[in-house]
This record gives sequence, structure tokens and C-alpha cells, in this order.
Amino acid sequence: MEIAGRRIEPGERVTLDIPVADLYTHTKLTMPVTVIRSREPGSTMFVSAAVHGDELNGVEIIRRLLRLRQVRRLRGTLIAVPIVNVHGFLRNSRYLPDRRDLNRSFPGSNSGSLAGRLAKVFVEEIVLKSDYGIDLHTGAVHRSNLPQIRADLSQETVRAMADAFGCPLLIDAALREGSLREYADRKGVPLLLYEAGEALRFDEFSIRAGVRGVVNVMRHLNMLPTRRNAKTPPAPTVAEDSSWERAPESGILRMLVELGQYVKRDQVLAYVADAFGETEVAVKSEHPGIVIGRTYLPLAHAGDAIYHVARVKGAQEVADRVEAYQEANEPVDPDDRGMAGEPPLV
Repeated sequence: MEIAGRRIEPGERVTLDIPVADLYTHTKLTMPVTVIRSREPGSTMFVSAAVHGDELNGVEIIRRLLRLRQVRRLRGTLIAVPIVNVHGFLRNSRYLPDRRDLNRSFPGSNSGSLAGRLAKVFVEEIVLKSDYGIDLHTGAVHRSNLPQIRADLSQETVRAMADAFGCPLLIDAALREGSLREYADRKGVPLLLYEAGEALRFDEFSIRAGVRGVVNVMRHLNMLPTRRNAKTPPAPTVAEDSSWERAPESGILRMLVELGQYVKRDQVLAYVADAFGETEVAVKSEHPGIVIGRTYLPLAHAGDAIYHVARVKGAQEVADRVEAYQEANEPVDPDDRGMAGEPPLV
């Protein structure tokens, strides 16, 4: 295997700096990549984060993944790219300095925009050298997502990877033109997108669930040994549909429902009121389901997205499984050091 002109031999673990467009200060800029090649043959999988530069949970997931003892028993090759959008990461921004969304710029071009050039580098150096991929994301600024897998579940290999990851809820998401998922699909590289948490924030639950999920997929692909006497998790539920409940008018929000909670049709999710308490309007759920996303900003303009509710069969049962999943991935006490020997973040 060769990345950025560096040949990586079986048995090597190397950290590379892939050159990307320099800063206009004449400062060199690179995309950091760690490659672990086992002496034992096996699949090649990439794990990437910060395609959107303000989505940080995946950066921590990859850091912990690389510290796991299990990785010493790797079969095949793991390519870890914790910070894809290095320009946005430096600016705490979802976008690149040209205001383009990297995840709408694939496969990119060597002579195109800044986003196009970065996309092209990632495609040529990482994606096309991999058999599988997992791309780690979060919600937007002031919005948090319940841990979920988004993928094209019509593909047998992708669905099997999604089931193995371990999230209780799967979103059968259509492929968007210019996205990494869409390009990987065209090139025959099965790819999962993990969504969890909020931009510019670390969330311990989302990070722990992400590390476990990546390890589960690697075990499924025979890249890591399976655990003895491991319990088979319940099959995840696929959301039939989802929609955002929006603020009917501008005002100050009082939120009543948390992520992962089951809601009934016409249940009050929040109230929007003016600052004087003279007017108040309820935000209600249009259908029963599970809350998979929400805003944490208690201010809203009319039409702002407040709650993301997924329609699922047996929503109450799924909510109970989500609660059990949350408990399984939360530290039980301050001394719980987790899968990678890490103290929980607070």
C-alpha cells in the first residue's frame, strides 16, 4: 500500500501528513493520517471524521480507537483520518474557507475549488485504497443527534455492517449527489455514516457508542477477533420516515422532550413564548415516533427546526431499547475508564 508517496509494509504502523492546499500565509497544511497494516491479510477499512470541520466527536472516537489493545490483533489494514477538513477544523467551521460544503464536493477535482481539491485528495489517497469505510458526523451547531446510522440499507453488505454497528435505530437515507456516501457507493466501497451528538462539543455517550460501533463492524469484517460468549444485540429498527417539527412563531423556547424519547401524536414537545409571557404557542408532534434530533438553543424564529421525530414500528419498544443502549454506553461512575482506558469526559 502506498499513501502520499509513502509505502506502508505489512506489520507497520505509520502516521503520514498528506499535503493539502496551503494557507495564504505561506504556511504548509497537511491532512494527518494513521495507517496500521497487519502482517495477517484482511480487509482495508478507513474511518474518517471532521469532514465537516466543526464536528468533533469523531475526532475523539478515532483517537480512542487507535489506543485500543484490540487493534494490536488487527487483520488487514486500518486507515484512520481524524481530521479530513483541516481548513474548517482550524476555523471551528463546518465549511471550507470558500464556503463550500466538503460533503457536497465529491469526487472533487485537481483544478477545481478548494473544497473540490481537498475532496480529490481524500478520494485518491484514502477512499479508492479501501474496501470499506465509516464516516463519523454530529448534528449542526446547537443541534444534537441521537446516535444513529445513516446508510443505503438496500445493499446487503451495507445493511450487515449497519446491523453490526449496534445502534438501535437505522435511517435508510437516500444518497445525496456530491456526498462521500454517494461517491463511495459508485465506486463499490460500502460506507456507513454515524451521526451522534452536537457540533463543537464532546459528548461522552456518543463517543463511547461510536468506539464500540466501529469495533463491532471491524469484528464483523473479521478485522478483529470476535469476543467469546458475546451476546447478540437485538436487531436494530429501521425508521420508516422522519420529519422536523418547527416553531410556529418566533420566541423563547421551553423544551419538554429529550433525545431518544418516545412521543405520541399531538404530544406537546415545547412551548414558544414571548419574553413577557403574554403569548405562548405549543409545538406538537405530528406523528408518534422517536426523537432523533433536537435543538439546544432556547431561541427560535418562526420556521426554525426544533425536534426531529422518526416514525418507527413499535415506537415505545424502540424507545425502551434506546434507553437501555444509553445506559450501556454511559460511565457508571467517575472512575469508569471505558474501552480505551480513558476517563469519561464531563
